[in-house]
Amino acid sequence: MSASAKVSAPMPDDIRARKGGAPLVSLTAYTTPMAQVLDPHCDFVLVGDSVGMVLHGLPSTLGVTMEMMILHGQAVRRGLSKAMMVVDLPFGSYEASPEEAYRNAARLMAETGAGAVKLEGGVTMAPTIAFLVARGIPVMAHVGLTPQSVNTLGGYRVQGRGAAGAQLRADAHAVAEAGAFAVVLEKVPEGLADEITRAVPVPTVGIGASAACDGQILVVDDMLGLFTAFKPKFVKRYATLGEQAEAAVAAYAEEVRARQFPGPEHAFADAAPEKRS
Repeated sequence: MSASAKVSAPMPDDIRARKGGAPLVSLTAYTTPMAQVLDPHCDFVLVGDSVGMVLHGLPSTLGVTMEMMILHGQAVRRGLSKAMMVVDLPFGSYEASPEEAYRNAARLMAETGAGAVKLEGGVTMAPTIAFLVARGIPVMAHVGLTPQSVNTLGGYRVQGRGAAGAQLRADAHAVAEAGAFAVVLEKVPEGLADEITRAVPVPTVGIGASAACDGQILVVDDMLGLFTAFKPKFVKRYATLGEQAEAAVAAYAEEVRARQFPGPEHAFADAAPEKRS
């Protein structure tokens, strides 16, 4: 293949085939420019409902709507050519029935160009996953800490310690058997994450679930230091762009007030320069 040949984005079956192989790399994105930055480096990019907290200032993901996910999904899709795009089904769009889940998942895929949808839940959502997969909707599952259920989980706590591990094992097996091509494990103890990863036939993608998983995902604004309201224990900050941005804005404001910006090099002459023959 020539250097100029276009590299096609992976399909859900390609992600599934990475089980036990080179670790999958993923981050979230919500805008076209960020998608363009992530595209060369990620196997798949998630348009997460975390957009509600990161970009819209919501206190949780519960207020995110289908319209928000579609808008940001469309923006991210324009910035991707190499990575697959997965879009979250927001809270309230899939829980009531498999039929409602299908209507909203089909709409998300049709209007955004997503390669798959992601939904939260284990054993209870397995029939819905099977319903979607049977109708051509690829599904990435999400078990462990499921932020849309934060009110019933008692907060953003580690999931699966002690006796609770049995339920998490059952959840992971149920979604895999239902046809999910991958499963996100969030905030799960290392030993349990390793056990589940070895036991299920599809890739596990960890977020706060140790390096034992088949891949990793983070919220991009967390790892770049753009979202600073709080920092989860499992996040490593690879940059402090929020601090750099604030310093840049402060410098701009200072120069404007001192009439140092714009300078002569940023201004236009009264007369157009003469063209040389």
